[in-house]
Amino acid sequence: DYKKQCACCHYSYEEYKETADWLLSQTENRPKVAIICGSGLGGLAGMLDDKNIFPYRDIPRFPTSTVEGHAGQLVFGKLNGHECVCMQGRFHFYEGYNIHTVTYPVRVFFLLGVEILIVTNAAGGLNGSYSVGDIMLIKDHINMPGFAGQNPLCGHNDPRFGVRFPCMSDAYDRELRALAKKTAEEHGCGSFLQEGVYCMLAGPTYETIAECRALQKLGADAVGMSTVPEVVVARHCGLRVLGLSLITNKVMIDYDSSEKANHEEVLKTTEHRATDLQRLVSQLISKL
Repeated sequence: DYKKQCACCHYSYEEYKETADWLLSQTENRPKVAIICGSGLGGLAGMLDDKNIFPYRDIPRFPTSTVEGHAGQLVFGKLNGHECVCMQGRFHFYEGYNIHTVTYPVRVFFLLGVEILIVTNAAGGLNGSYSVGDIMLIKDHINMPGFAGQNPLCGHNDPRFGVRFPCMSDAYDRELRALAKKTAEEHGCGSFLQEGVYCMLAGPTYETIAECRALQKLGADAVGMSTVPEVVVARHCGLRVLGLSLITNKVMIDYDSSEKANHEEVLKTTEHRATDLQRLVSQLISKL
């Protein structure tokens, strides 16, 4: 019946709290910033000092990551003197998780006392002026799964997390974006920093040429398979959000081209530019 079906998909406040309380009992860190590391970007967690590491499999009720380039552990520590928690590996809809499981960690972060969420991802470049290796500041998103009813806020709303109908027109914090731009200029990253709209598709297939052309017409500058559900839940909880996409490949829009998108290319490009992205995030956090 409907209630039984809902119970499978949704988590209660008490379940999120059980996870948060367990983590608080295992570490003295009290992070104000959470960072979700995208494909190949887990090196951000390696920059933390005084680390406490928890494999996802050891954390009560936590899902586990199954994708190459996602280590699958929660790392607490200090980055430039600021207490942070890093997710080395996120969860994706295409792994077979429902949308509530994909976003489970975000509400746990909220209950840990986190105030700012930084999300990173590897994305395909739709904007013709972007180059492979560019970093795109996300100013807005297009939630394609949300168009099809896969929104993590569907179902019962618990007001302890947020309001029934949250605003998303300010999903990506303007002040944090301005700070990121300033930081990029100061540390030599300004020449490859872009700002644009991220579109999420469910995956795991890469896009067809027709789909890429349609997304360009919709105003998307980059496309990926993550991030948006986490941002929606973070904003529901009142967290400030900064989103960064590493452009790891150019999408195919030419039927005569023999090139094909592949995950190995994504990880290879990420490896090349990851240090710059890590430095940008690290310096940004020092200014918060």
